[in-house]
Amino acid sequence: MARYQSWDAPFPLLRAETAVANFIASDPDRAGWFQYAIERAEDRVLIGDVAVRLHDNLEQAEIGFTVATAYQKRGYATEAVSALLDRLFRVQGLHKVSGECDARNTASAGLFERLGFTREGFLRQQTFIKGEWTDDLIYGLLAEEWIMGDEAQGL
Repeated sequence: MARYQSWDAPFPLLRAETAVANFIASDPDRAGWFQYAIERAEDRVLIGDVAVRLHDNLEQAEIGFTVATAYQKRGYATEAVSALLDRLFRVQGLHKVSGECDARNTASAGLFERLGFTREGFLRQQTFIKGEWTDDLIYGLLAEEWIMGDEAQGL
C-alpha cells in the first residue's frame, strides 16, 4: 500500500496519533490538507483515503489517493475521487484540481486519465523517496472539463 508514498508501513503509533490529531483539526473548506476516508459500504472497513490540499486562494486544489492493495481494481478509488471532484467543482466552486504521481504508478496515472485529467508534465528525477530518485507525472483538470464531461454523459 505504501510503495509510492513518502511514508512506510507499518506506521509508528506516535506518528499516527499526531496525524489523526491533525486530521481532526482540519477543515475541507479552509486552505490546507484535508483527508477523506474511503470505507467499504457493506461493512464500513477503512480501505484507503483521498487527500486534498486546498490552496490559499480557495480556487485550486491538489489531490492524492491511496487504496489498500486488497481493494484495488474494484472501482473504489474511481468512486471516491469522482465524489471528491464533484464536491470540489460543484459545491466549493474550484477552478482547477491537480494531482501528481510516481511515473511507475500506472494505476494512479490511469485513474487520473480515466477521470478526464490532462497530463501536464513529466518531471525527471523529481522526488527522492525511499533511497532513490523517481520521475513524477503531473495532471490537471479544469472545472469546465469535469462539468462538461458529466453533461456529455447525460449526468
